[in-house]
Amino acid sequence: MNELKNRYDFVLLFDVQDGNPNGDPDAGNLPRIDPETGHGLVTDVCLKRKVRNFIQLTQGGKEGLDIFVKEKAILNVTIAKAYEALKVNLNEKPENAEDGKKRNDKGTAQGSEVVKGRDWMCKTFFDVRAFGAVMSTGANAGQVRGPVQLTFARSVEPIVSLEHSITRMAVATEGEAEKQGGDNRTMGRKNIVPYGLYRAHGFISPHLARQTRFAMADVDLLFKSFEHIFELDRSAARGLMSMRQVIVFKHASDLGNAPAHMLFDRVSVKPQHEGRPARAYSDYVVSVDKAGLPAGIEVMNLMG
Repeated sequence: MNELKNRYDFVLLFDVQDGNPNGDPDAGNLPRIDPETGHGLVTDVCLKRKVRNFIQLTQGGKEGLDIFVKEKAILNVTIAKAYEALKVNLNEKPENAEDGKKRNDKGTAQGSEVVKGRDWMCKTFFDVRAFGAVMSTGANAGQVRGPVQLTFARSVEPIVSLEHSITRMAVATEGEAEKQGGDNRTMGRKNIVPYGLYRAHGFISPHLARQTRFAMADVDLLFKSFEHIFELDRSAARGLMSMRQVIVFKHASDLGNAPAHMLFDRVSVKPQHEGRPARAYSDYVVSVDKAGLPAGIEVMNLMG
């Protein structure tokens, strides 16, 4: 395993045109927004989901690159597979457990077996190694804190959410057709952001990477996923989404050579559309101040 020895901090810049980048289920699936400032939001969970989907689509079946949290998965069943692989009988009573408790019961401790189960999960699933997971909801495989952490993405400027009426020239049931007197049309609503440029920040800790065995090969795959996540996740609801910049600050040490916020402040996004709303990425100028970088910091722009 090529052990991770460097800390990484990175900036993601992506945009959306005529789409909903991340609907809020508590608000009728409207685009997420900061009500005080009007800035758009995309959750870290949404971005992680896209990374997981990319890994599953492009690396599916490869050893060590399975995905733990995937669509329609039953997590406790997946956790139990760790103990099956380790040839541990989940129906037996572990040492020091309460009477009647089996290994497969929620919260039942398994001592050193927990460590083995956790290691198996980290070795098998990319997203457990990267993002961490709570794996004590059934057969206890412990929990791990992931070395890769992401912030919410926030739009550079306030966004506008537009609502459009749409029509389907059909109905779902005969009852609906009778009720409408033969006018078989169904009305609906579609909410979009005309344009928004979003910025998210991320961090990779080599200290936590050692605990989950997140290696350099995983770092390379993670950054590759950021470059392509929207290309493999097209949807009419999300409009045109594009990753515009992946700017990485690589530290020469595992502790880091400068505070993350000082490095992020070097990435400037300036609007160039005075007097009119932004409607394209070309309405902004993105620059990275490389002058006087702290010793031990290397800047990489993965999108050119």
